[in-house]
Amino acid sequence: MRHVITFLATGAYVGYLPIAPGTFGSLLAIPLLYGLARVRPAPLVLAAGLVLFAALAMVICQRAGAEYADPDNGAIVLDEVCGMLVAGAWIVPTALSLGLAFLLFRAFDVWKPFPARYLDRHLRNGVGVVGDDLVAGLYANLLVRVLM
Repeated sequence: MRHVITFLATGAYVGYLPIAPGTFGSLLAIPLLYGLARVRPAPLVLAAGLVLFAALAMVICQRAGAEYADPDNGAIVLDEVCGMLVAGAWIVPTALSLGLAFLLFRAFDVWKPFPARYLDRHLRNGVGVVGDDLVAGLYANLLVRVLM
């Protein structure tokens, strides 16, 4: 089971890349967003799926953090996948819209505007690890909508 947790938490081992694993982890969500757009789930179904995925990611990241003895180890990139899914949710997936969502998500993930920084610093568990990325994704999504 430990290997499954590691595989999922590291985004199929993308988290072990020596340079910018979080950035590459974020890129993992782009094919998923294109796939979701092809399936075109109802908005509430997509929202429920994102909530379920985020909750599962919180559990996986919590367990992976315990295995690494570091709750927010750099190899854990599943949180970036979650955040990028939120950044691109309900947006027509074009190269421009997803590129903008990606850039904004990465900027907000680094900047950590309120309440992302609070979650990152005060909740040292799966909720904090994934929660700050969900906030960054939400901010990116809203800004893409304003700009497009």
